[in-house]
Amino acid sequence: MDYKKSLEETKKALNELREENKNIPIIVEGAKDINALRKLDITGKIIRVNRGQSLSDFCDMIARRYMAIILLLDWDRKGGRLCFIIKKNLEGRVKCNTRYRELFAKKSTIRTVEGLPSWLETLEEKIDLDLP
Repeated sequence: MDYKKSLEETKKALNELREENKNIPIIVEGAKDINALRKLDITGKIIRVNRGQSLSDFCDMIARRYMAIILLLDWDRKGGRLCFIIKKNLEGRVKCNTRYRELFAKKSTIRTVEGLPSWLETLEEKIDLDLP
């Protein structure tokens, strides 16, 4: 893995995500994901799925309030299934952006949103150690 390239691409994606999040909310699985994104200076609206309501009710609430969302669910099996269900439920009602989820899944060795901050730190350390 080219650590430097992965770090650059991930940081670029995070900057784009910060900008988009000024106008479009991010949907995550839980509170730890919100905390991780806050550590990465993502300051816009973040909504967690696990709120004690059915997915159907959650999607209806999202559709009433937003025209577009960013789905940033974990890129493990559970997150993939959840992303599919939410996207399907919102089809034709809300524009769902999964680009960041897909990019982080390709560029990282982790499987969760909550792991992003520590993964970035680890990458930076590896790059610092590799420099002459």
